[in-house]
Amino acid sequence: MKVFFYVQHLLGIGHLKRAATIVRALRRAGCEVVLASGGPPVAGIAVDVQLPPARAADMTFSALVDEAGRPVDDDWKRRRAAALVDAWRASHAQALIVELFPFGRRQMRFELLPLLDDARRLRRPPLIVCSVRDIIQAKPEREDDTARLVERYFDRVLVHGDARVAGFERSFAAAARLGERLHYTGYVVDGRARANPAGRAEVLVSAGGGAVGRKLLQTAMRARGETLLCGATWRVLAGIHCSEADFGELARAAIDGIVLERNRDDFRALLAGCALSISQAGYNTVAETLQARARAVLVPFAAGGESEQTLRATLLAERGAATMVAEDALTPQTLAAAVNRAARASQPPADLVDLDGARRTAELVQQWLAAAA
Repeated sequence: MKVFFYVQHLLGIGHLKRAATIVRALRRAGCEVVLASGGPPVAGIAVDVQLPPARAADMTFSALVDEAGRPVDDDWKRRRAAALVDAWRASHAQALIVELFPFGRRQMRFELLPLLDDARRLRRPPLIVCSVRDIIQAKPEREDDTARLVERYFDRVLVHGDARVAGFERSFAAAARLGERLHYTGYVVDGRARANPAGRAEVLVSAGGGAVGRKLLQTAMRARGETLLCGATWRVLAGIHCSEADFGELARAAIDGIVLERNRDDFRALLAGCALSISQAGYNTVAETLQARARAVLVPFAAGGESEQTLRATLLAERGAATMVAEDALTPQTLAAAVNRAARASQPPADLVDLDGARRTAELVQQWLAAAA
């Protein structure tokens, strides 16, 4: 069974990281997979097809720039669209998985519509699947168009979440139109990591890839002395995309008891043994935090009108899985108060959410391919 998996990350690395986790599960299940990425290369995440890289020009996601930071033009788009279709044809895959589109990544229509049209024109069209996270950026004015694209091109929609926590209709009101195409897989996360003894009882402060986390990290450093955990080591992970200027500013603020690093390959092991996690509310970090059953304070990223992380953090806080501080209310005092509440809270239960999404995704894709054979 051959699968072609397309993913485009524009700002952080979360989309690529989740796609890579699913690809590993598909390969473990015996599938041959081609992972095609359209974002900048990320150390430690191997892809099979690297398209000419593009990223968002800024946090509005309204414009694309190439790897040199230049705005992409129509010629660039034509070349990249052709490269994607060529890679797809060369794969001879029986399944095409497209990450997020049409629920997002509308900036990539220039290449995804030709890709989908090419797949649909085949004498034996492939299984076409959308892989989408639990919560999307709500755009009510686009929902009819999105549903039409699903109906036209996609056989299945895999929502990598748990309907008990966040039904897809919470962020996509037209979910009922997807009918039997819609399937929940559970949250996608690698297998449970063993706690790293070196990080036991630390406070772990992180901001994903680090592109937009400076304020949270700075505020956490300032809040430390006002918390019940002021005597613990606070390990601050700035992220691989944190700028040199921002990292230098954080380093100057790192007093005794604060360890500043860019990234840790054993992040999940540190989570498994930490006293408390302070982070944004991106999909991957939240899934890993739930898997570790770590007490957590979530400060969802909300700049540029982003609502996805706020809704996720709110729903988890309502279930007692985390303590939330809204980004616009973030101060050292509000964060310290949240840390103290979370430190006193019970450890989240092990069965709070379904975390078997990677394996279940592979299982479903294999079932559908076998049925179509």
